[in-house]
Amino acid sequence: MPSLSTTVNSSDIVKPVTIERDILGTAIITASNRIDASYAIGYAHSQDRFFQMDLLRRNSAGELSEIFGKAALELDKSRRFHQLRKRAQTIFEKLPEQDKASLSAYTKGVNQALADQTVLSFEYLLTNSTPREWHETDSLLVIYSMYLDLQGNTIKRDMALTQLQQAFGNEMLDFLIQPSHHQAALDNSQIPLYQGDIPELEEQILISALKQDIEEPVEVGSNNWAVTGELTQSGKAMLSDDMHLSFAVPIIWYRAQLNYPESSNSNSTEEMMQITGVSLPGAPAIVVGSNGKLAWGFTNSYIDTADWIEISSDTEIELEYEPINLPEDQVNYTVQVSKYGPVKTVAGISYALSWVGHTDYAVNMALIELENIETVEQAAELATQLGIPAQNMLLADDQGNAGWIIAGAVPARNNPSDTAQSTNGYQSNNWQQQQQVMPEVINPDNQRIWTANSRVLSAEEQLRFGDGGYALGARSAQIRYRLMQKNSFNEDDFYQLQLDNEALFLAPWQQYLLEVLSEQPVVFAEDIKLIANWGNCACADSVGYTLVRHFRTALIDQTFAPIETELKERDSGLSVIKRYLETPMWQLIKQQPSSWLPREHSNWQAFAISAYQDSTTSLLEKHSKKRRLADLRWGKVNQLHIQHPFSKQLPQLSRWLDMPTIEGFGDSFMPAVQRKSFGASQRFIVQPGAEQDAIMSIPGGQSGHPLSPYYRNGFEQYVKQQHTPLLPTEIEHRLVINPLTDNQVKLSNSEIADD
Repeated sequence: MPSLSTTVNSSDIVKPVTIERDILGTAIITASNRIDASYAIGYAHSQDRFFQMDLLRRNSAGELSEIFGKAALELDKSRRFHQLRKRAQTIFEKLPEQDKASLSAYTKGVNQALADQTVLSFEYLLTNSTPREWHETDSLLVIYSMYLDLQGNTIKRDMALTQLQQAFGNEMLDFLIQPSHHQAALDNSQIPLYQGDIPELEEQILISALKQDIEEPVEVGSNNWAVTGELTQSGKAMLSDDMHLSFAVPIIWYRAQLNYPESSNSNSTEEMMQITGVSLPGAPAIVVGSNGKLAWGFTNSYIDTADWIEISSDTEIELEYEPINLPEDQVNYTVQVSKYGPVKTVAGISYALSWVGHTDYAVNMALIELENIETVEQAAELATQLGIPAQNMLLADDQGNAGWIIAGAVPARNNPSDTAQSTNGYQSNNWQQQQQVMPEVINPDNQRIWTANSRVLSAEEQLRFGDGGYALGARSAQIRYRLMQKNSFNEDDFYQLQLDNEALFLAPWQQYLLEVLSEQPVVFAEDIKLIANWGNCACADSVGYTLVRHFRTALIDQTFAPIETELKERDSGLSVIKRYLETPMWQLIKQQPSSWLPREHSNWQAFAISAYQDSTTSLLEKHSKKRRLADLRWGKVNQLHIQHPFSKQLPQLSRWLDMPTIEGFGDSFMPAVQRKSFGASQRFIVQPGAEQDAIMSIPGGQSGHPLSPYYRNGFEQYVKQQHTPLLPTEIEHRLVINPLTDNQVKLSNSEIADD
């Protein structure tokens, strides 16, 4: 275990630095300047999370096979397609000197903590591998891992829609991806629904369809909202932010507080900056947090940041070699590269990918500058300089201002497309430039702002920035509805909204299912009773919610099976646009066209009943040995099980490495997002300047070491829906890093030379 209460020496800091840990393991860093603070947070990250940092850099670089062998080879190949290690090196060389200094200090801190470990961490012992030193570019690779997580489906979406267009035509494309009526843009604008006739399915396509599940996409995203000081007793604005990601042990975020003087040339009496929030191990910035004047949080914007370009056979292509190391071997992987981007061939046609992640402005350390900003307007000016995946950045300050702006890397090209473009439409110069003016809303008339991965932009702005895979909008609509119900809010009001699991979205599905089953009231007597008394929530004890939820999924899967079958032949599928199928599904239910009805059913009523029976049978086979509906409680079916990556391959390690399995709470289409291994990776609520009342809850601990007291700290409070504070509490450990004097450095170098 790393030493948390000790004194160490370093030649890489100017003045002494302390790293304290409170009862939750929060790293409280006090330094004389921001560069030394970067060193200290690197040291703390390395002590608690080095292996997880290693996985993040390897994930984006395509280097997991070096540890895990051939099992990771296909994933590595998909990553090498983007050549992100080369791009990280190119970007690092062009960074401002201040960014380089922060990354250099962070890197030195990481590597010193790594060197101070006397025994390899258990992950390296189990994989029979050796940790490799950190490099400044590895921090950029960690940010690239977030790009792949947050924008990977945008890339897949455009290719899936291209294949859909080629197989079924523009009419079908427009029918399937029409906007949802749940969209809750800040200006309440609506995009008209599809007005044409429902496209007919050819008989042969209908007959040859395979009954199969359309894979549920991981709803990577978040909720956040804010109110101005007009709606709080203090007059300060208030911000809520809960970022939704896949869960693993440890949880991706790391609690931290940075304390350093406002100026690096400060004297001892100058006021100290204090920034508290969560960091991403692998990078020196506070990702979400508050500095006492300003608070910030993010949700994925899902604007369109990628285009596939259809290229001809005479397009000039270069071959670039990306050797992939295995534990005892090497695989030569080749990337085809054109002036439009790396090339992929699908269904006999070649396409080049132009993606913002490939640009020179994709990543930087500008997020650190938020720490010194005091107002919403100042933060909005910084938004387009941030080298992060394009985000809905929500802001609140202690003067009562609240604002939203799209922050991060956005290309200046102005012709986003859902499907592959021709080379004639490619705007080469615009792709190389970062968009400098972004839509924003500050202090709206209703004093409320909300985002949840669906469209926030106006309908007009949507045409300019495109759709990169928006969420359905049910979460946004429910958050807006709740915010409009009150005219005054405190932290607990926001926390209860984060926990809101009322099933507003599924209510029409519940009514429809009751109508369907009422045709056979005797056969489905028990089902009808459970569904009628479903509690209207994704509550742990609700069987009816389970039945409705899975009926909806089964009916969508079986209705669109003919299209899914055809797309699978093209190495594609509907998974990445499954959320869009809600609107066309209801149009099919209402119009009941015969060309969409599976031939084994006489009418749509019989089809719906069959889909319900299939979903219920599947649930009983999986969750009830005695085949009892009562066993299908939502809390059991949707159990939260946060696993360590190793226990997935070695189940015998589960009791040592995993978080306890608990009954599920929440679902996908409501503010309280929670699936089996997915949900709110943190819950953050703050009024800047009133951090003593702020909340930061995380479903797991700080340390990646299973014997550490900080391995599970925070998990129990999270699952019991209890508050944990943003600010650190009782201090349990204090680590001091002292700078070496010139004589000590010379002596140390002499000893190294002698050795």
